[in-house]
Amino acid sequence: MDVDLFLRFLLNGIGNGAVYGAMAMALVLIFRTTGLLNLAQGEMALFSTYMGWGLTATGMTFFGLQVLPGDLPVGLAIAISVLISAALGALIERVLIRPVHGPDKSPLNVLIVMLGLFLGLNALAQLAFSDDAEPMPKPWPSKPSAGSPTGSNRYWQVGDLRIQSSTVALVIMLAIVCFGLYVLFQRTKVGLKLRAVASNPESARLVGINSSRMLMLGWAMAAGLGALAGCFVAADRGSVNPGLMAVVLVYAFSAAALGGFDSPLGAVVGGMVVAIAEAMTVGYVKSLSTIELVVPFALILLVLLVRPTGLFGKKVVERV
Repeated sequence: MDVDLFLRFLLNGIGNGAVYGAMAMALVLIFRTTGLLNLAQGEMALFSTYMGWGLTATGMTFFGLQVLPGDLPVGLAIAISVLISAALGALIERVLIRPVHGPDKSPLNVLIVMLGLFLGLNALAQLAFSDDAEPMPKPWPSKPSAGSPTGSNRYWQVGDLRIQSSTVALVIMLAIVCFGLYVLFQRTKVGLKLRAVASNPESARLVGINSSRMLMLGWAMAAGLGALAGCFVAADRGSVNPGLMAVVLVYAFSAAALGGFDSPLGAVVGGMVVAIAEAMTVGYVKSLSTIELVVPFALILLVLLVRPTGLFGKKVVERV
């Protein structure tokens, strides 16, 4: 067995796992607070990624109207994109989701709204920004490359192994997100209220918690996290295009299903497992190298058959 080749596949998997884990956590945040699987999470992240690209290029224009200036440093552009996306996420929950979601409403209503968001946001991103692949600058150390307008990754040589700057940056991004969410949920009153609403919305209302505000905050956090993951995966792939987040969302769903849709820790672990399995499959099983989506679909099916709550999910027991 070629150990260097195995480690190279492993590092590729860890880099992708950071993105899948971040997107899976965005899905988990909404599921924990509302019980909904946000089918439009990927396209929300795509719209945000185009915003981030626009701020680094010609500026943020919306149907010809200049909203924000361009030529911003990529780190600042991503930060602005995350903040705007969080505000838009809260607006989507308030205006589109809340009116059609509730115990006295059909679950088909919210499903139709999400499908509409999925299609509408993709089309809106192409109309407002671009329908071509646009180069996304890298927010981590890179070097000029003749074939790439955004440059290529720097790397560190450890023995015979090359560790790319993108892999290190993606893992650091995921670690900061995990630490931030841990502090929020375990060390702040806002996190306590979010956990209370996720555990029992009715009891949370009885003790004076504004559950509507917490639901809106959950959508805002998920949208901001999706924007961050989208910008990083676009920078890693070198460009943003209209189909960028569709495949990432499939892997994120697979990661959340594997880890448990109500577990942030499960989302991270699931993202890593799915991405490493994908990298090993593509690297070693040549017959599956062109149909790598077999891996996430197989994992989703296996989890649903063997452990529907996922590895870290909790089984809900209802009293009658």
